[in-house]
Amino acid sequence: MTTTQDTVLPAAPAPPAGRVTIEPVRPSHRWSPPRPVRRAAGPIGTLLLWWLLSAIGVLSPEVLASPVTVFGKALSMIADGELPAAIAVSGQRVVLGFLIGGLVGTALALVAGLLRLGEDLVDSTVGMFRTLPWVGLIPLFIIWFGINEEPKIALIALGVTFPIYFNIYAGIRGVDAQLVEAGRVLGLRRWGLVRHVVLPGALPGALVGLRYALGTAWLALVWAEQVNASQGIGYLMNNAQQFFQTDVIVVCLVTYAVLGLLCDLLVRLATKYGLAWRANFEGA
Repeated sequence: MTTTQDTVLPAAPAPPAGRVTIEPVRPSHRWSPPRPVRRAAGPIGTLLLWWLLSAIGVLSPEVLASPVTVFGKALSMIADGELPAAIAVSGQRVVLGFLIGGLVGTALALVAGLLRLGEDLVDSTVGMFRTLPWVGLIPLFIIWFGINEEPKIALIALGVTFPIYFNIYAGIRGVDAQLVEAGRVLGLRRWGLVRHVVLPGALPGALVGLRYALGTAWLALVWAEQVNASQGIGYLMNNAQQFFQTDVIVVCLVTYAVLGLLCDLLVRLATKYGLAWRANFEGA
C-alpha cells in the first residue's frame, strides 16, 4: 500500500541575534491642498486682514484706502488708459536698464571667473562699487546724463549689474574640480572645458542672479522715477502724494509688485525647464 507524505518547505532562517530588520516606510496618505492653493493662502489672508481693518475703521481712508476702493480706482485707471501707458513707459526703462546691466555684469563675471588676472583686476573693483548707495549716485548721474531718460536707465543698469556679476562669478568658481579634471581626461581643452563643463555648471548660479537682478531692476526703477519723471508709474505716485491720494499710491505699489512677481515667475519657469537635467531637492 502506497502512502503519500506532505512536502515540507524549509523555514525561513531567523535573523541573527542583535540585527534590526528595517521595513520600507509606506507613504502617508494625508490629504493636502494643492500647492497653488497653499501659495495663494498668504496673499489672500493679507488681503482679507486689510479689508477687515478698513471695514471696522482701524485703517482710515486718509491713512490707507480700503482694498475695495483701491480695486475700483485700478479699474478706473485701466479703463481710461492711464495705468497701461505708465506701465509701458516704466517697462521700457526696466528692459533697457536690465539689458545694459546684464551684459556688463555677465562680461565682468566671465572675465573674473575664467581668468586669474581678470579676477585680480575686476573682483575687488566691483566689490568696492557695490557698496555705493544708489540714492547718492542720483545727483552725479544727473550731472553726467542730464534729467531725461539716461540717468533712470543708468541707475537701473547699475542695480542689475551686481547680482548678475556675483552669482555668475560664484557659479563659475563653484564648479566641481573633479568634473574639470574628468573633462581633461576625456581630451577637452581649455575652451572645450569652458563650454561643456564650466558654463553648464555655472548655469544654476546665473539663473539665481537673473532672478535677483529682475527684482532689483524694479526696486531701482522706484528710485529712478523720482528723477524728474513726467511719465511712468513713479510719476503717478508723485502726483498722488501731492494730493494725498492713498488709493492711487497703493495701485502703483501693487503694480510694481505684480510686475516684479510676473518677472520672477518667468525666471522660475526658465529655471525649471532649463535645469530639467539637474536633480535637486524640492522640499520635504
